Formats: sequence, structure tokens, C-alpha cells
Amino acid sequence: MSKYYAAVNRGMTRYRSLAIARKRAAHIKRQALLGLDDYLLQFEENFTKRGGVVLWAKDTQEAMLQVMDILKKNNTKIVVKSKSMTTEEIHFNDVLEREGIESVETDLGEYIVQLAGEKPYHIVTPAMHKSKGDVAKLFNEKFGMSLESTPEEMTALARKNLRDKYLTAEVGITGANFIVADAGAFAVTENEGNALMSTSFPKIHIAIAGIEKVIPSVKDLALMWPHLAIHGTGQAITVYNTLFSGPKRSNDTDGPEQQFIILLDNGRTDLYAKSFQNEALACIRCGACLNACPIYKNIGGYTYETTYQGPIGTVITPHFKGLQEHKHLTSACSLCGKCSEVCPVKIPLHNLILNLRNIMVENNYTPLGERLAMKSFATLMKSGSRMDIVGGGIKNTLMNVAAAKLWGKHRDLPSFAKESFRQQWKKKNG
Repeated sequence: MSKYYAAVNRGMTRYRSLAIARKRAAHIKRQALLGLDDYLLQFEENFTKRGGVVLWAKDTQEAMLQVMDILKKNNTKIVVKSKSMTTEEIHFNDVLEREGIESVETDLGEYIVQLAGEKPYHIVTPAMHKSKGDVAKLFNEKFGMSLESTPEEMTALARKNLRDKYLTAEVGITGANFIVADAGAFAVTENEGNALMSTSFPKIHIAIAGIEKVIPSVKDLALMWPHLAIHGTGQAITVYNTLFSGPKRSNDTDGPEQQFIILLDNGRTDLYAKSFQNEALACIRCGACLNACPIYKNIGGYTYETTYQGPIGTVITPHFKGLQEHKHLTSACSLCGKCSEVCPVKIPLHNLILNLRNIMVENNYTPLGERLAMKSFATLMKSGSRMDIVGGGIKNTLMNVAAAKLWGKHRDLPSFAKESFRQQWKKKNG
């Protein structure tokens, strides 16, 4: 995190006016959302003209059925996959494993967590939680490497293993950072060249992207590419930024013979239909809100038990996966507003979380015990005499029981005085 802050702070100095850049980026994404259906159809028309195939998936099951149909028709044994949170969302690797198809993560961080049998810890830096020693131990267990191996040695082994997979895989899988309507193309941003390798060697390329990734024009990338990089990693621009606009043409030296893009809904149109809450669909997945969030920094990515963590995950996951099942996420927020402050497209995240809390209460999604407790608390707090009915001794006993249940043995609550302030005042002043 400290390295991230230092890099991003340096990156921010490249802006003549960060406020104007954020305002313009926010406008681009809001314009895209206002005309979402038209822009998506424009993309489909332009992409199809160049020989690409656009598939529409309403949910996880439909997306994976479409993927499996392509893989089975082409007798696929090995898939190489570049980092994509959308594929994590639809449990891509789990499905392929059940079908007996090898799916290999090619981003180094994703490769590490896949070897460890884990999920990404962070939407940008998936192995953030692992130290050099953790990775050395993992590579020792999997490949017999020395526990004293350097990061350079471990990276070299990963490179060798992955390049063998690129040459044998029948299909390459990516996500898409931006879907460009007027160009009929989608953009993939990466630092390691693994997405390019995953799409250059295999004969088939499948991209899977949420429908909210659309932007109106290729001109918008002049802002959006560096804006994403600076807020995500502090770089002036990410190392590799590629536009894919259909399969290999007759004069191309490499590239896939077939190119598909699956446009995924999976709850996005439900969120789109909700006023105010739908602003969350402007997210460009830079990870800035996670890095700024004091809750995320203290509890980590796995505690959320969701694909998308931190403030943005708290907002979108209940809409994607169910309000009732993910109501607890709204409690993982202090409403400090730091996430809204750093968001490159000006999403008012802390206000969305507060609004989502209200939605949970209005729909009675909070536990019955909690609702009764809050009503009782409100009744007591409206009257000083009611607050004084129970003495300090009983209050301390009740709070200690609650503290033991909620916080365990490692945190003490302050003690109530035996007499309330009003009682003490009355006794002292008559």
C-alpha cells in the first residue's frame, strides 16, 4: 500500500488539473450510461462488420453455456486466460475444471493465487497479500524451487511455464477494460504482455465483459487509458494497451482466426434501472477506492467473500448477487467518504452505501433482533427519563454481554456511571 500511495502521488503530478480530468472522465461514463443500449448496438454492428461475433448473456449460466459451446466445438483441451474480474464473477475456472478443460491464469499475480488454490485478493493486484517468502514456499511445493529463490528466478520459471501453455492452448480468454462503440473494438489493458500472448497464439479469442464497460468513442481513450493507469498503479500509462476489432485479417501476421465477445448482464440491467444506485456502473475498476478504504486496509479482500471487494464491491454485489444475501456488506463502511474523494469518475460511493443501507432497512432485510434493538434504542433516546430507568450497573452488564458477543475478548467498552448525568446534576444542583 505504501508503494501504491507513493506511485499514485507521483502520477497525480502529471495532471494539469485533476479536477477537470475527473469531471471529463465522469462525463464520458455518464454519457455512455445514458445511451447504453444505443452504444452497445453500435458496437455490435461495427464489430460484426469486421468478422467478430457478439454474444449476449443475461447471467452466469448463459455466459458459461456460450463459452462451453465454443470450446467443445473446437475440441479445446487448454485455455490461456488473462486477468479478468468478469470471469471471476462467473466462476469461469471452476466450470472449466469440472468439464475437464485446463484453464491457465497468465497474469503473474493470478497465476500465483491459482497455484495456491485461492481467489484474487484485490481487483488490480490479486496476490497483494503474499510476501516474497510466501511465493517462494508455494513455488517450492509446486515446482521444487529453492526456498531462497529470488523474485527474478521465480518470475523466470513462471514465464517459461506459461510460454509453453501459449503455444499449446487452443483458446485465449480476456476481459475488456473498455468497449468502444464507434470503433467496434474493445480495449485490453495490461502490464505483462500476457493478454497479447493469450490472443496472438491461440486460434480463438473469447472476451467476456460487462455491458457497462462501453464508452462512446475511440477519442475517449486519450483520457481514459492514462486516467485508469494513474489511479490504478500510478503509471503514466499501462505498458500494453490493445484494441481488438475482429479476427485476423488476410494481411495480418498473427492473431486469432475467430474472435468472440460475450456481453454480460448478470444483474447490471437491474442496477441500471435503479436511480442514483446506477451511478456505480460508471466504475472503471481502477481499484483506487479499495486502496483508500480504511476498512479494506484493515480486514483485507477475502473478508468480503465476494468477487468485487471494498467500497465498489459493497455497492454492486448486492445488486448483482442479491440484496438479502449480501446485506452485511453495507456494514463494512465507516462512511468516511475517502472512496468518493479518490474515484476517478466521481462516483459518490459513500452516499451509495448509505442509500443502500436505507434500502436494506426499508425492505426489512436487517435481522429481526437488530430491528427490535434499534427501535428500542430510538424509544429510549427520545426521552431522558426513559434513559434513566435503567441504572449504570445494569447498563454495564448488558453492554459487556453485547461486547463479548460482537467484539470478543479483545475490546472493552467504556463503563457507564452508576448515576446518569441528569441524576448527578439534579443531586448536585437540587
